[in-house]
Parts: sequence; C-alpha cells; structure tokens
Amino acid sequence: MSPKDLLLALVVVLAWGVNFVVIKVGLHGVPPMLLGALRFMLAAFPAVLFVKRPKIPLKWLLAYGVTISFGQFVFLFYAMSVGMPAGLASVVLQAQAFFTLGFAALFLHERFHAPNVIGLLIAALGLALIGMQSTAGGGAQAMTLMGFALTLCASAMWALGNIAMKKVGRVDLVGLVVWASLIPPIPFLVLSYFVEGPQRIAGALEGIGMQSVLAIVYLAFVATLLGYSLWGRLLSRYPASQVAPFSLLVPIIGLATASLTLGERLTVAEIGGAALVMGGLFVNVFGGWVRQRFAAAR
Repeated sequence: MSPKDLLLALVVVLAWGVNFVVIKVGLHGVPPMLLGALRFMLAAFPAVLFVKRPKIPLKWLLAYGVTISFGQFVFLFYAMSVGMPAGLASVVLQAQAFFTLGFAALFLHERFHAPNVIGLLIAALGLALIGMQSTAGGGAQAMTLMGFALTLCASAMWALGNIAMKKVGRVDLVGLVVWASLIPPIPFLVLSYFVEGPQRIAGALEGIGMQSVLAIVYLAFVATLLGYSLWGRLLSRYPASQVAPFSLLVPIIGLATASLTLGERLTVAEIGGAALVMGGLFVNVFGGWVRQRFAAAR
C-alpha cells in the first residue's frame, strides 16, 4: 500500500473511531431516533444529486438500507442513550465479524475454519466478561445491560448487511451508502414520533445547539460520506485482506477518544474483556495467514 493510501486508511480509522464520541455528544441535545433521521437526511438528499444509483436490484439496496443504514444505527443510538459508553460501544460493535460468520454459514452455506472458531470463542469470552460488568454495576459509566444487549443487536444488523453485500458482489460502495441512506429517515422519523413524541421533537429542534449541529454534520459527512468514500477507494485498489485489518484499529481509537474527551474509565474486567474481543478479531483476521506461514516453514 502506498504511503498516500496508508494515510487515507488511517483517516478512515480516525473518522470511524471518533464517531462513537460524536454520537454521544449528539445525544446530549437530540433524542436518538431524531438524531438518526437528521444524520441520514443530511447524508443522503444532497449526495444523490451527484452520485449515481448503484447497478443492483432494488431488493438488495433495500436490504442494505434496512440492515446497516437503519437497523444498525437504530439499535446503536438507542443503546448509547440508555447507558452504553462510547468506548465500549466501539469494541462490542465489532462482534459483527462473528455474526457475519454465523449468518454466512446459515444463509450462504459457507464453512467455518479453525481460526474462525478459535477467534469466535476468544471474543465470546471477552463479550461475556464485558456483559457481566453491566449486571455487576460496571465502571464509572454504569454500563447498562440494555445498552450492552442493544449494541449486540446493532452488530447483528451490521452483519446482516454484510450478507446482503456478499449477495450483491462487487459494487460502487459510495453509491450504495448514499442511496441506501434514503431509506432510514422515514422509519427513524416514525419511531421518533411514537417513541419520543412531538413535543420532545419540537423542543429538540427549537433548542438545538451548535454542538449538536456539528455532531450531525460530522456523522453525515465525515463518518458516512467521507469514511465510506475513502474505504471504497481503498477496496477498489487493494485486496480486501489488505484493507480489512485496518478496522481493528477503530475500537482502539474509540476507547482512546472516549477516555480523553468524555473521561470514560474502564474497570479491569472491562479492559480484559475488550482485550479478548480484539484478540479474537486478530485471530479471525490473521489466523489463517499465520497457519499457512507456519505450514510453509515446516
């Protein structure tokens, strides 16, 4: 990978890692369902004027939009509004890699390999350790069991979106993200109306502060459009096996920025759980490569 593209990969990692802190900031002034609607309205409606619709069947565009664009964020935003710390959210959300393995086996009849199973078991132990902290009172941020469970639901929706992308095959990722972003605003607004209520919506919009506005702009243009545009560019130039490992850095950025900006502090058990999740991801991504190298050296 060229130095320029390596820098672009790090920009994406930074944009997506900081994303969790920005969500937390946005939720301080805007309720979660309304925040989701505003994010995707801002990301989609100007962009569709300049980005071509991807050449895929409508059902797969809808599948991607309902799962990754809507499902993932309806659960994640609500999770973070009911007690999921930003740093831990960035770690637990990575369970999507293992949900993807399970769904691929179920729907696409793909086979598990030894590194996948070992990585899954290690990460599952880490997630269990983190989850037990919610029932035991957690750390200073008082992570709730509901917040933890909803974040796992968000990772499962992300994984279902990955299956939809596998069915589609090679596609313009930027076009897919932009056009799929047209799908979430209406269901987000409907949920906001019935869950958060007209008075809360009106109050949030009338009293919206600059901090919330900047958070929405960041979520729409930096985390969504810029992040996926650069990621799609890298995937078009390099093998997925060379690009995908950079996503392992996202939780590290998420934990660091949450600690620096929000003062989040993890318990020893939460740190251990996060380390196990990251270790499981590492085994899942690199285990096959290490095994092949070891076999070739014998």
